Amino acid sequence: MSEQQSTFPRRDADGRIQTLGDLLGVALAGAVLGLLVLVLFDGAFAWLGAGDFGQANGWLAVILPAWLFWEDFRAWEFGAPRVVAGLVAVAVAVVSGLLVAGVATGLPPLVSGGLAAATFTVVYALVWFPGVRWLVSRTS
Repeated sequence: MSEQQSTFPRRDADGRIQTLGDLLGVALAGAVLGLLVLVLFDGAFAWLGAGDFGQANGWLAVILPAWLFWEDFRAWEFGAPRVVAGLVAVAVAVVSGLLVAGVATGLPPLVSGGLAAATFTVVYALVWFPGVRWLVSRTS
């Protein structure tokens, strides 16, 4: 009897994430995990007297989602659809994140940056996932 090991997110034979739900779920989990680690580090530094709590840059929470997005980007065959979809997704996501950070200016950097990182994560996934598939279907 052979056991099949399940993987999450589900990927196709080329290593591309198969569903938008998987991409969003894993990316948001990564952003939350990154923010929690950042809160722990910021709290530890504040406790040691190296600054006030909440002054860390919350944008750092985007590190794990960006890694996931990079791996999905690499799984696509090199060509114009992959590059165009990636550039558009990054541009729209960064602008969206900056707009959210700008609206949340009165909040500590940890909070405003965390909100911006979450916005970046969601917007990138919502632009990249359908965008690259649509562009590939138009060129094949």
